Amino acid sequence: CEGPGVCRSGRKDMALRRAASLAADRQPRCPRLPRPAREGTVRWSSAAKASAVKINEKASREKILTLESMNPQVKAVEYAVRGPIVLKAGEIEKELRKGIKKPFTEVIKANIGDAHAMGQRPITFLRQVVALCTYPNLLDSPSFPEDAKKRARRILQGCGGNSLGSYSASQGINCIREDVASYIERRDGGVPADPDNIYLTTGASDGIATILKILVSGGGKSRTGVMIPIPQYPLYSAAISELDAIQVNYYLDEENCWALDVNELRRSLNEAKTYCNPKVLCIINPGNPTGQVQSRKCIEDVIHFAWEEKLFLLADEVYQDNVYSEGCQFHSFKKILYEMGPEYYNNVELASFHSTSKGYMGECGYRGGYMEVINLHPEIKGQLVKLLSVRLCPPVSGQAAMDIVVNPPVPGEESYSQFIKEKESVLNNLAKKAKLTEDMFNKVPGIHCNPLQGAMYAFPRIFIPSKAIEEAKAHKMAPDMFYCMKLLEETGICVVPGSGFGQREGSYHFRMTILPPIEKLKILLEKVKDFHIKFLEKYA
Repeated sequence: CEGPGVCRSGRKDMALRRAASLAADRQPRCPRLPRPAREGTVRWSSAAKASAVKINEKASREKILTLESMNPQVKAVEYAVRGPIVLKAGEIEKELRKGIKKPFTEVIKANIGDAHAMGQRPITFLRQVVALCTYPNLLDSPSFPEDAKKRARRILQGCGGNSLGSYSASQGINCIREDVASYIERRDGGVPADPDNIYLTTGASDGIATILKILVSGGGKSRTGVMIPIPQYPLYSAAISELDAIQVNYYLDEENCWALDVNELRRSLNEAKTYCNPKVLCIINPGNPTGQVQSRKCIEDVIHFAWEEKLFLLADEVYQDNVYSEGCQFHSFKKILYEMGPEYYNNVELASFHSTSKGYMGECGYRGGYMEVINLHPEIKGQLVKLLSVRLCPPVSGQAAMDIVVNPPVPGEESYSQFIKEKESVLNNLAKKAKLTEDMFNKVPGIHCNPLQGAMYAFPRIFIPSKAIEEAKAHKMAPDMFYCMKLLEETGICVVPGSGFGQREGSYHFRMTILPPIEKLKILLEKVKDFHIKFLEKYA
């Protein structure tokens, strides 16, 4: 060694490293990547900065995905319920939070049927079972009733590894599909239901879009036409646009409480046959946005029409628990089809849909739902399961929530009295709010509202003066969009223009939910009344 702690081999290594370092300094270098300094700042070499600028300039000039290059079917999709007016409402909310003064203190979002967001309390039993399924350790807790524990254990036994976190079969958990089939049989007075025809879905919307996807085919005049009611729920027009199918409108009769007339169906069908192949008929019962409840006779006429014209029936029945008017009753298409006899029941292809999101539950966020599909060709059934398997499975927590909708507490069980009290409270409140909304709107000059027989919306017709229509055109807006935007800006009330749902030419409407608490709903309706009167005065 040559000195303390230094040996010859060590000195030789140090010399070699110095030489290598000097040689490297003489070589041209690539720009260094930025390294965070100890204080958290980032230091860039000038060469790296220049390189980054060039890269950014190049990237901004050469986007792969643009409005011109994107899927044109996606660009054609419109969904009014969360459209421009809702975006504007979000901007106004941000301004209010920043302290910007408005003629109101809050935005009331009456644009969407989101019950819990409007203050509706969850059904205790449903939340108890989902909580037990989510955290099974709670099964040992004395705080939960035994009937909730019994259902949770059954659901967990159907899950892989007894865990809600596992995938399920693509068609859904088997025991839940069995419960759905039992529910349908009870609802329909003993009409048989096969669990193998039940498909659990991510809300009803997922089921509707899936069935439409498998139905659409052809090109030119043979392209599939899908008959939908006008006014309609925008899911249908959006799905049809996305699939590049042909939308075939049939109009509900506003003068007759939004009734469905088979003569109008026939007119629409015959007209459509000149430019497409109409093979799907969609019915929303109870109606959204119109709130009508179809009579038994109407449903029979529709089924006969579908049988006669060889149309595949889609029955959107998510509001089946929401029927308020005296003399109105929900009849499922499945039940009426069965009662019309084997010639109909064994031949008409029918898909029916239900959901956790509406009714008395209002559990929109769980995205639970099911569809029952009957008289499907066996080979198509295999194709449907294949298509569903691509998305693996619907959310298992949503499946659990759907199970409680179809398998609630029954008389004699521990939770029954609380469950029925909560359920009836929600539905009775909705019935009161439906009548209140109808009555208050019909007292306002220039507004007419049909009876809200069911569902959870009002769809009043509004008179818009010609001067306001001209101003709307100057702003490149539909007249009812202009009206709704003014309503939002002056009152903070967010509703959806009728043009987003479809309406007869020259008529104007808006849709608003009746879900707010009754005192807030009264304030909302008073504000709409005051606004409408001022609007008429301004544009008279």
